[in-house]
Amino acid sequence: MTGTSATPDGDLLQRRDRAFGRGAKLFYDEPLHLVRGLGASLFDAQGRRYVDMYNNVASVGHAHPRVVEVMARQQATLNTHSRYLSEPAIALAERLTALQRVTQSAVFSCSGTEAIQIALRMAQIATGQQGIVCTNHTYHGNNTMVGALTNLAAGDTRHPHLRSIPFPETLRPLGPGLSEEALADAYVARLNTAIEDLKASGQGFAALILCPILANEGLPDIPGRFMAKAAALVRAEGGLIIADEVQAGYGRSGAWWGYDLVGLTPDIVVTGKPMGAGLPLAATTASREVVEQFRAETRYFNTFAASPLQGAVGLAVLDVIEEEGLVDHARTLGAELKAALQQRLGYTTGLIDVRGCGLFIVAEFADAQGQPDAAHAFALVCALRREGFLTSVDGAFNNCVKIRPPLVLPRADALAFLDAFDRVTARA
Repeated sequence: MTGTSATPDGDLLQRRDRAFGRGAKLFYDEPLHLVRGLGASLFDAQGRRYVDMYNNVASVGHAHPRVVEVMARQQATLNTHSRYLSEPAIALAERLTALQRVTQSAVFSCSGTEAIQIALRMAQIATGQQGIVCTNHTYHGNNTMVGALTNLAAGDTRHPHLRSIPFPETLRPLGPGLSEEALADAYVARLNTAIEDLKASGQGFAALILCPILANEGLPDIPGRFMAKAAALVRAEGGLIIADEVQAGYGRSGAWWGYDLVGLTPDIVVTGKPMGAGLPLAATTASREVVEQFRAETRYFNTFAASPLQGAVGLAVLDVIEEEGLVDHARTLGAELKAALQQRLGYTTGLIDVRGCGLFIVAEFADAQGQPDAAHAFALVCALRREGFLTSVDGAFNNCVKIRPPLVLPRADALAFLDAFDRVTARA
């Protein structure tokens, strides 16, 4: 930490530690004080511009004028709780489920954590069972119920109703020399073992939850047909599939939904972060039958959810994505950026893999012995920050540079990022 109390940002850091309590997370080796954003650009207190290559919240761009205008107009007109009829909130549910195609009704909330908890309870109520299976390096939220899923090791039974499986990947496969089909079968066999263990323990099996593109696992290349085979097993065992689209959805992957990209048909879909472009907004969607079973048993109510403001802003975000062609832009520019980074393989020290989809890419680093190099990845992230590009680390070993810019990222900024990437990796 190089900031000191003699600088304005050092003073702010000390105030933050007192106000929030020491230990609240900050990015980078030197804290960054941002004061303004526009499009894919962020500006610090000294007026320096940074290119946002990380933030999935303002995916249509920071301070998008269309969203800002709708937000201000609706707040100036009416905002209240959901126990009155609200045309904007109803219209958002109708439009969201139509875009998803596999859902019919929505339960709105204010965060991905809330929406995931609702999804888990929905699945348990619909099936009459308690058991949930996740992957072993996932993150779905941070309250007590949902946080128990985070990095739950395979074989860990401390939470009786939870089991995890190794996340499917081809870079570090379960067994050497397996064909892609055999590798998919090996991972599905682990899923079957987890389900059988839940049933034997008396918890039963309610659902498999995963991010379709395995975002927090580091966007691994998933063995072909794993998703189709896993879905067939889940349904044969009477369970439901929960797709966590908080990071994968809303065009991030170059498709509207991550589940379309991997050939998965979910029963319950969760969306969050980009839905409100900064306004707290999340949704859990499913068939009308599943949603109504949940409502009948829980009488769920959220003071700030399904509000006129959420509805109006959520609709504006969808308008922007569609009218500005942001799904196509993410697919096209993302493919160009990923291909350019892949050309660095074999030439950039420590770079062992580049993968991703749409405008969500990771560059993975290892040391000379081939072991995951988290320290090197973090050093590169901090160096990129000094070059004016904001990224982060990701993956099961925190050894991946995570590239997830707003969907409006200009091509010129993507090319400038490649130049900065070359500069910092050459110095490393």
